Amino acid sequence: MRILLVFMFLCGTAHASDEARQAGLEAWSRIYEVTSHPRCANCHVGSDDRPMWSGPSYGRARPHGMNVRAGPSRIGAETLPCRTCHVTAQDAPDNRRPHAAPQVTDAWRLAPPEAHWFGQDSETICNQLRDVARNGGRSVDDLVDHLGHDVILHWAWSPGGTREPAPYSLKAHIYDLRLWGAAGQPCPED
Repeated sequence: MRILLVFMFLCGTAHASDEARQAGLEAWSRIYEVTSHPRCANCHVGSDDRPMWSGPSYGRARPHGMNVRAGPSRIGAETLPCRTCHVTAQDAPDNRRPHAAPQVTDAWRLAPPEAHWFGQDSETICNQLRDVARNGGRSVDDLVDHLGHDVILHWAWSPGGTREPAPYSLKAHIYDLRLWGAAGQPCPED
């Protein structure tokens, strides 16, 4: 319903455009809560190939323990593969064990350096996500598709153990991305 309203607003008056922009910015605010949350941002580090440990159960933010480096491959192929500890779910016990390395049914890896979210503000991440040159060449529909089929991303909402999940739900996050896209992908500083 909200998406339909946004489309109606986009086709209406200047006041309607203001309303659509506001709806898009509200959706962006929730999207930023997800992208800046430790479940997402800890593996969205820039050219530094070190994942982070942060969040309520970690105290202060710090680089991943044991001097783990993901290297240019972003999967640890040059040093110690991420899969050494982050084994696939079919190969190891589930994620309910406290302090166990997170597991998914896909190869664990860092996001590409262009998708640097850790420690970034809302404006930086917003501009990066709407810039196809910095988001992997993805439209909003492509971002939604990426979220829908990339199972490593699904882990953020059900991380197991004592890890705090990403806010909202995957379904709500996808909805917000569509709403943000329908509003023209506004960023707070536009």
